Amino acid sequence: QVQLVESGGGLVQPGGSLRLSCAASGSIFVLKEMGWYRQAPGKQRELVATITSFGGTNYADSVKGRFTISRDNAKNTVYLQMNSLKPEDTAVYYCNAVRNVVAWGQGTQVTVSS
Repeated sequence: QVQLVESGGGLVQPGGSLRLSCAASGSIFVLKEMGWYRQAPGKQRELVATITSFGGTNYADSVKGRFTISRDNAKNTVYLQMNSLKPEDTAVYYCNAVRNVVAWGQGTQVTVSS
């Protein structure tokens, strides 16, 4: 089964930027639509951005215009560029398929604080 490893999180001030990466041990093309999810303390995991195998994207209203999802099928990697970060973006971020869900990785912590 494909394994997913997220990286790129950290502590950033409000208004700052981060770029997250999700490296897969196998082909993400076969997983088809991929997504970035996040889970804040005490809250359910939510889907914030999705990308189809051929690059079509969709975003939650809370991140639209600030986050950009992309993928490199040749490198089996999915990215999330996060700009204009807000304290409410603080969460553990995960990637996974949208429908063909595989085992969850450990995620990467994003903390937005001054």
